[in-house]
Amino acid sequence: MISIIIPVLNESKTIVSVLNHLTNCALEKNIEAITIVDGGSSDNTRELVRQFARSSPFTIQLITSEKGRAKQMNAGAKIAEGSILYFLHADSFPPKNFDTLIISEVEKGNPAGCFKMKFNSNHWWLRLASWFTQFSWRICRGGDQSQFITKSLFDEIGGYDETFVIYEDNILINELYDRNKFVVIQSWLDTSARLYTEKGVWYVQYHFLVIYLKKWLGADADALYNYYVKHLKKTSKPQTQIATTPEVISEK
Repeated sequence: MISIIIPVLNESKTIVSVLNHLTNCALEKNIEAITIVDGGSSDNTRELVRQFARSSPFTIQLITSEKGRAKQMNAGAKIAEGSILYFLHADSFPPKNFDTLIISEVEKGNPAGCFKMKFNSNHWWLRLASWFTQFSWRICRGGDQSQFITKSLFDEIGGYDETFVIYEDNILINELYDRNKFVVIQSWLDTSARLYTEKGVWYVQYHFLVIYLKKWLGADADALYNYYVKHLKKTSKPQTQIATTPEVISEK
């Protein structure tokens, strides 16, 4: 079975749409639980999750962890009981029957991978960037494409590297590529282009390229984070919170 893990922070605009999409596109028998890992939202994200769960046939869990996607996703993985973990951003929508597609790949001997991805934008550059995600090249990978991985392999690797506040997806992906344990499922996942819309396509693309090059040249986690905050997201560094016991708000 698949354990879906979604890290959130103030995602009230998208969380219900994502949950609706997941429950409409997967078979109940294939999903162990959908776990929402909140990093300290100040909006009504948590309440929206609770409201959705009351009428959902799927098991919905809500937990709180330290802020930061790596820490949040590791917290979700820690309580997951499915043999396959599926990490999904709160503004990404996997294809119909994503569950059977993932299970099929694992049964073929592919323990990790993602879907090809397209942005919800008609900008020519984003459409071109989306087209390239169908290829297996490492440079075409990113967290927005989602990540499935068997729990055994995830535990063997040690999970997400929590020293990275950003770029955590690529650190895990690099580890999987080094092990030759990655496949791109040839079905489209849709994701939001909201950061590109907010700050401009060329501005965001340039700074993401700089971050990629900085990491390639040996920059550490703090250097990448400081650059990201300065140019793309002017927020304070995540503060420590105490993780809570899972709140199971809907059971099969």
